[in-house]
Amino acid sequence: MTNELDLRQYMMILRKRLLVIISFVVICSAAAAAYSIFLKDKMYEASTKIIVNQTSSQLATTQLDINQINTNIRMIDTYKEIIKTPAILDKVEERFPQLGFTAEQLARKIKVSSVNNTQVMTLVVQDADYRKAAETVNAVSTVFQEEIQHIFKVENVSILNNADVEAQPSPVSPNVPLNIAIAFVVSLMLAVGVVFLLEYLDDTIKTEADVQEYLGLPTLAMVSKMNSEEAHTSQSQKAVHTYKAGELERVTLEK
Repeated sequence: MTNELDLRQYMMILRKRLLVIISFVVICSAAAAAYSIFLKDKMYEASTKIIVNQTSSQLATTQLDINQINTNIRMIDTYKEIIKTPAILDKVEERFPQLGFTAEQLARKIKVSSVNNTQVMTLVVQDADYRKAAETVNAVSTVFQEEIQHIFKVENVSILNNADVEAQPSPVSPNVPLNIAIAFVVSLMLAVGVVFLLEYLDDTIKTEADVQEYLGLPTLAMVSKMNSEEAHTSQSQKAVHTYKAGELERVTLEK
């Protein structure tokens, strides 16, 4: 016989320790929910969109220059890096001291993204105060639009929309359902793994098959396990069982 477990044995192991698995998963999921709702700081997100387009002189010709458009698209990768440099963020820190951010802090807070083959960039800032996030991303966009003209000597950056400072959006973090789902999956995997590990480390003999496998001997008898209710019932039956005189069971014959 081999030590490999078949599917039925796996199911028996899980069923035997089902209460432990459920308890562990419920506790971990509840802890994740409590942390996300009561302890984790809420974060709000504000964004602006910037388009890299043709210069004013080119727009006046009312002709689309495909080469120029392709150049603008390629320039976006350069602009995404420039936005986070001291050339821009030092100006933001200097002109908007009320924000309370240094250039290094701004570089960590700003996220810049773009969709492939488009001339649009998106600037995103997250903060515990939505109004502060909106003011910060608007300030960075404004300074970038002004300073890029001096850096590249071109006027091909326009702000499509600023963040609405007066808006009252819902927080983007923490994502309570997602955190609970992650805690549920991870705790379930851990609980099942621990259950199988405990079963693997348990080398006690429990069944006739175990006796035959480890000792190579047949089983002569087994002591069945009784719960307290069954034991009490058995003792009660013995106590009330009496014999009557003259019963054949009590008569012996001698030759």
